[in-house]
Amino acid sequence: MTHPILIVGGGPAGLAAAQALSAVGAKSILVDKEDELGGAPIISSYAKLVPSGEWAKDAIGGMVDRVTGSALVDVRGGNRVTEFSGAPGDFNATLSNGESCQVSAAILATGFTHFDSINKPEWGFGTHPDVVTTVQVEQMMSSGKGVYCPSDGRAPERVAILLCVGSRDRQIGREWCSKICCTVSANIAMEIRELLPECSVYIYYMDIRTFGLNEIKYYWRSQEEFRVKYIKSRVAEVTSDGNRLLIKGEDTLVKRPISIPFDMVVHAIGMDPNVENASIAEVFGVDLQTEGHIAQQAIYGGMGLTSRPGVYVAGAAMGPETIDDSIAQGQAAAMSAMSVSGGIASPSAAAE
Repeated sequence: MTHPILIVGGGPAGLAAAQALSAVGAKSILVDKEDELGGAPIISSYAKLVPSGEWAKDAIGGMVDRVTGSALVDVRGGNRVTEFSGAPGDFNATLSNGESCQVSAAILATGFTHFDSINKPEWGFGTHPDVVTTVQVEQMMSSGKGVYCPSDGRAPERVAILLCVGSRDRQIGREWCSKICCTVSANIAMEIRELLPECSVYIYYMDIRTFGLNEIKYYWRSQEEFRVKYIKSRVAEVTSDGNRLLIKGEDTLVKRPISIPFDMVVHAIGMDPNVENASIAEVFGVDLQTEGHIAQQAIYGGMGLTSRPGVYVAGAAMGPETIDDSIAQGQAAAMSAMSVSGGIASPSAAAE
């Protein structure tokens, strides 16, 4: 191999790409804007992952350890790629610290940005302290402090989880489904019930999209074993009566208005395109989808192809994605990138 493969992004997809290349004796340079690897699961302190049930710090942390422990992976944390030129097999990448490196191909595993609930003000976030996001609840659980109302630290007796916050909403320009929110919300609901058996948990939904086997493990199990209540509804607003939060809206099954009090309301926030995608696309010379994600070409000629030969994409950089699928796509993109890398290192080099 004449040059290593550049991987941009140290989340699940990027880590998986680096692991896959290392496993076959190929060198890579892993660049991440953060000093700490792991992407959203580590940086945002996720709790238990779906569908494995493993803690993020263990599952993704293990991936980080394997990558940083490999002599074949050159980690460049706290960096961005500012310039990228050349052709497949012989690209030149300039990093924000002024360094430059020769690489044979590039894999964009630059992830996503969590939807900011401030953009959905009628649902109470930013106005009422006990209106939080799924990420904030995961942070509570991963800290070991349990689930509590931020306003006064008490354990909630009644919690509502609102689905599709920042997803499937044309009014705020988020028409896409974020794919994993229904399953994550059902998982969080069950975890709350485990931590607080006396707490009632309600999930407000338009439709439930716990795809595949998740339908059994999360949707039905959350109802039948954990007694989570589902309300098919259209939420109008989240207000307060001075003591508790009020969710006002319509029960769309029985076609009548409802107003129910809660101690805590949780926004199941969606996955936005990475806020830096425009600049990433400009640097690497690749196309974006209309919605702002990095565009993947038809997969029949290879996985992770972008509009520029030698540049590949994986994971949530190209749209809402699960962690498991992001890992699979990172591995697949690594193998695609090998096609222009000039082969693999010798077995002796792989063992170093």
